Amino acid sequence: MKAKKVMAALLAMVMVVGGVTGCGSKKSDSDDGKGSVYFLNFKPEVAEVWEEIAKEYTDETGVEVKVQTAASGTYEQTLKSEMAKNDAPTLFQINGQIGYQNWAQYCADWSDTEIYSHLVNKDLAIKGEDGGVYGLPYVVEGYGILYNDAIMQKYFALPDKAVDISSAEEIKNFDTLKAVVEDMQAKKDVLGIQGVFASTSLKAGEDWRWQTHTMNVPVYYEYKDDDVTDKEKLEFTHSDEYKNIFDLYLNNSCTDPKMLGSKSVDDSMAEFALGNVAMVQNGNWAWNQIKGVDGNTVTEENIKYLPVYTGADGEESQGLCIGTEGFWCVNSKASEEDQKATLDFINWVFTSDAGKDHVVNDLGFIAPFDTFGEDEVPNDPLAKIVMQYMNDPELENPGWVYTTFPSQTWKDDFGAALLEYAQGTKTWDEVKSGAVEEWATEKEAIQ
Repeated sequence: MKAKKVMAALLAMVMVVGGVTGCGSKKSDSDDGKGSVYFLNFKPEVAEVWEEIAKEYTDETGVEVKVQTAASGTYEQTLKSEMAKNDAPTLFQINGQIGYQNWAQYCADWSDTEIYSHLVNKDLAIKGEDGGVYGLPYVVEGYGILYNDAIMQKYFALPDKAVDISSAEEIKNFDTLKAVVEDMQAKKDVLGIQGVFASTSLKAGEDWRWQTHTMNVPVYYEYKDDDVTDKEKLEFTHSDEYKNIFDLYLNNSCTDPKMLGSKSVDDSMAEFALGNVAMVQNGNWAWNQIKGVDGNTVTEENIKYLPVYTGADGEESQGLCIGTEGFWCVNSKASEEDQKATLDFINWVFTSDAGKDHVVNDLGFIAPFDTFGEDEVPNDPLAKIVMQYMNDPELENPGWVYTTFPSQTWKDDFGAALLEYAQGTKTWDEVKSGAVEEWATEKEAIQ
C-alpha cells in the first residue's frame, strides 16, 4: 500500500495506531494517479499470453498490470485467498449467477461502461435484481462431439456398413448416431481404431465434460419445457436422454468403463489426436491441445463437429451448445483509480488493434463485442465451425444453462455418481435420485 509522499509518515502512524486495513481501504498502487490492474486469470492454458498482453499494455501506457493465474481447479479457493489481502484483484471471474451470488458485494456495475455498450448480446451478461450489470462475458465458446472425418469417410466407404448414409453430416439425431457408432465399434479393427469414442474421463477433477457439459443438454430441455431459466427443484425429466448418450460413450470407447476412474481429459484428447478413436466430446478450446500432441494425425480439414444428440424431441434442428461460463467482474472495493485503470485495460484489449490481435490470434477467443469485424475471428477450424453454427438461423444452439447448477459440490458429487454407474456399483435410478435430491438441498442452502 502506497500513499502520497507528503502523507507517508502520518499515514504509517495512523495504520499502526488505528489498524487501518482491508480491501475497502485499498489505495491505488500508482503514485501518479493512473491506478493499476491486478487480474486473477481463470485459464491456465493462456497464462503466458495474458502476461505478454500485460507487459505490452504497461510498456505502452505506463500502467502496471499484474497477472496471476490460479492452478486448474483451484480458482474459487485462490480468489477467496486473494480477496482477503489488501492488494486484492481488481479484475476477477465468476461462473454465472451462482458465482455472482457468492461475490455480489465485490462486483461493480458495468452498465455505464464503454465495453458493455459494445456487447452484442446483452442477455448474456450477469444482472442483479436492481437491473445492474455485474458480470461481463468476455468469450463465446461452443462444444459438441468432435469427429475425425478421415476415419468417418473410411467407415462410410465400407461396402458392408449397416447404416444407409454416406457422410457424418447426415447424422441429425441420436438414433442415427447410435446406429453409426455401434456399427463402427463392431468394425473397429477394419477401421484401424481402438474404439469410436475417446475415454470418458471420470477421474476426480477431470469429469467436468460430463457433470456440466453433457448434463447441460437435458437441463436445457427441462428449462425449455417449463419456460424457465432456473429451477429450485430439478426433476431431471430428460434423464433417460442423458443416459442414452452417456451409455453410448461408455460402451463404444477405447477404454473399459471400469477403468475410467483413472482417465483424464488429456488422456482422451491424446487418444483422439493420435487417431486411436474417431470421436470425443469437447469444445473449440481443444484445438490447441489436439495439435500440440506429439504425433498428432488430425488435420484441420478433418476435424469437425456433431451436436450432442440425446434423443430429445426436435433435435434434428439442434446445434452445438454455445455460450459462456466466464464473466469478468471489476472489484467494487478497489480504489476508484484502480477501477478506472482496470476498465481502461479491458477497453484496450477489446477495442484497440493490438489488443484485438491478441484476443483473436493468441488467446483464440470468439469475442462477443461489436468491435470485432467479420474477419477478426480465431483462425482455427473449431472456432470457425462454432461461428458457422452461431450464424445459422435454422439451428437452435442450446445455451450454457449449467451456470445455474447449484454448486461445485453438486457437480462433483454427480460426477462421482457417474463413475460409480460406469463401474457397475450404482444404478441409473440411484444416479438420478441423488442428483435431484442434492440439487434441491443445495439450491435451498443458497437462498
